Amino acid sequence: MMKWAVHGDGKKIAPGAVVAPEERLSWPRTIGIGMQHVIAMFGATLLVPTITGFPVNTTLLFSGLGTMLFLLLTRNRLPSYLGSSFAFIAPLTATQGEGIAVQLGGVMAAGLVLVAVGVAVKAAGRGIIDAVMPPAVTGAIVALIGLNLAPTAADNFASQPLVAAVTLFSIMVFTVAGRGMFSRLGILAGVLVGWVFAAMTGNVAAEAREAISQAAWVGIPQFHSPEFRLSAVLLALPVVIVLIAENVGHVKAVSAMTGRDLDDLAGEALLADGLATTLAGGFGGSGTTTYAENVGVMAATRVYSTAAYWVAAVTAVVLAFIPKFGALIFSIPTGVLGGATLVLYGLIGMLGVRIWLDNQVSFHDPVNLTAVAVALVAGIGNLTLSVGSVELEGIAWGSAGIIVCYPVLRWLYTHLGEGKQLASR
Repeated sequence: MMKWAVHGDGKKIAPGAVVAPEERLSWPRTIGIGMQHVIAMFGATLLVPTITGFPVNTTLLFSGLGTMLFLLLTRNRLPSYLGSSFAFIAPLTATQGEGIAVQLGGVMAAGLVLVAVGVAVKAAGRGIIDAVMPPAVTGAIVALIGLNLAPTAADNFASQPLVAAVTLFSIMVFTVAGRGMFSRLGILAGVLVGWVFAAMTGNVAAEAREAISQAAWVGIPQFHSPEFRLSAVLLALPVVIVLIAENVGHVKAVSAMTGRDLDDLAGEALLADGLATTLAGGFGGSGTTTYAENVGVMAATRVYSTAAYWVAAVTAVVLAFIPKFGALIFSIPTGVLGGATLVLYGLIGMLGVRIWLDNQVSFHDPVNLTAVAVALVAGIGNLTLSVGSVELEGIAWGSAGIIVCYPVLRWLYTHLGEGKQLASR
């Protein structure tokens, strides 16, 4: 399983050909492509712990280890990098005041649920996902997770408006006007520009600069143990919906690009990501997911070799043992984060819209329209209600509400409402 056939002469890819998952180019070229995957995942993977207060080096360590686990469980057939999932930002931000142990409890619980989903999909086939979570439901949950975070992005933006505006404008220009890999690294490039501008204008805290100078070059990442608190767990569980959509979408994307049917690996992909998230939550890292940025690298290079992903995973693990690197990341000012998250949180929301468009969800259908409308307002307005001693916020109410209400509304429409009348004509 750990052997790769050399593609052609190991140097060139013929027009129209691709380097398959079980193939590789020469090792120098494979290492170079693997480093591109590291660069592609950096901006997003390191931004999540920076926003949520998690140890950067620890998150990076479990990102690399999670990728190795994913490659092993999918038998090197499905190239993927597991980076930090943006979907965890909302529940981790909401529970930040309760401490990292409570936050990790939510991450670990979400991972365990995803493991169970993976086992179920392996046993029953991925059709079970479509039955429980049709596109109207999945899109609504993904959208509300991103839009629920809008006030946090606005607050960070307002804290250093000039720095935030420079960061936001840079990201927009790089993403829209950039070409190839540069456009895919637009967020990272924009953050770097905003970071440099903040340093030049005196907006980087002196404490942050001192922390960088005092941090060691080599050291062990910080490890933490989880604490399970029901309120935090319930906030984190809706993230599972996003992880399912991302993993299944990744399988479909790689299938289309390689010309192979990889649907049989959907269960393994969910199981692997669930185990990687559980492992991270058990020791101090943020939850993981497959990365569209790395799909972009594969599309640009036509190299789908899993050997390159092993290179990326090993590189991430090595960087995790450099504390100065983590201290450097934590020096990013709030204004830079505000400019970046204004884009990132919106992109999460628009991903939900994309799910609707890709699956041609009709909002002329009153069931889709009503269920989605209620879920979105509950999430965006952050509807917060207590059930006993447990306080649940908008993400939990919106996600749970649409999962429970959608099939009920669909039944009512089909058997009692206009749907029955249309069927009888």
